[in-house]
Amino acid sequence: MDSSAATVSAEKVAAGRERILSELRKVIVGQDEVVDQVLIALFTGGHCLITGVPGLAKTLLIKTLADILDLDFKRIQFTPDIMPSDITGTEILDEEQGIRRLRFVKGPIFAQIILADEINRTPPKTQAALLEAMQEYHVTAGGREYALERPFLVLATQNPIELEGTYPLPEAQLDRFMFNIVMDYLSEDDEVKVVTGTTGTVSAKPLRVFTGADIEAFQQVVRHVAVSDEVARYTVRLVDASRPTRPYAKDFVRKWVKWGAGLRASQALILAGKARALLAGRFHVSIGDVRALAPSVLRHRVTTSFYADAEQVTVDGVIARLIETVPAPKSGL
Repeated sequence: MDSSAATVSAEKVAAGRERILSELRKVIVGQDEVVDQVLIALFTGGHCLITGVPGLAKTLLIKTLADILDLDFKRIQFTPDIMPSDITGTEILDEEQGIRRLRFVKGPIFAQIILADEINRTPPKTQAALLEAMQEYHVTAGGREYALERPFLVLATQNPIELEGTYPLPEAQLDRFMFNIVMDYLSEDDEVKVVTGTTGTVSAKPLRVFTGADIEAFQQVVRHVAVSDEVARYTVRLVDASRPTRPYAKDFVRKWVKWGAGLRASQALILAGKARALLAGRFHVSIGDVRALAPSVLRHRVTTSFYADAEQVTVDGVIARLIETVPAPKSGL
């Protein structure tokens, strides 16, 4: 891609972001960082785990995004009794003109935006069925593969305050998510806007501004964003610094970290960094992009130890310390 085409593409994606944000803001108040990271996931084809207490508009955000993008949307409410076939689909016996045959009935996973609500409330076998589809982009039934329509984005939610009756996602399955986004309470001014707006008589209706084909085109543009060797090396070193088994690991990592992040973390940081740069109108990834995205990329990939728990050190605290201690090349800023 030549420089003039790159500039046009970057401007087009940045303008697309503004159109999406303009429609989202008709319904969603505040949560700017959360919205930006969901858009980054959308423009890279990554999946998101959104962690937050009830009532923070997690479901509303995802449903509104699907409406704006004219994408097929399905919500799966996870419960302890839901089975894998309830998600992927099942084969039923049909009879037509006296001939019996098996017919596959597609489940709710066959949509383009999936809201996996309270994913930690269902057993591991069902979680695995969803996560396999996320990774492979197809469902296998009766020896046949059924492709999932692209773009395909899973936005899963989990409630951090409920522990009883939940099944935490194993680390290997968490690794399938590009981001673990923490959704926090609104500011006082934003909460006042929500309270007054949702208790009145007027309800905003966002317009549809993009199709699935538009999003796929944006995803291809993201892949062309440049990454310098210095930024790539900084990213790898930042992720590598989280691994306590390295002989050169920092003392705080050896003490507070049980397991560090794997290769997917480096890949996610670079790809997400490309999208963040492009959405800001730039065609190169900076150290600032990597640092800004590091908490959401690493917090579900770094497992803290007993010592961290005893000293009330959070995983976000460990990540912040990593960002402070891993030196960045000046030219990458």
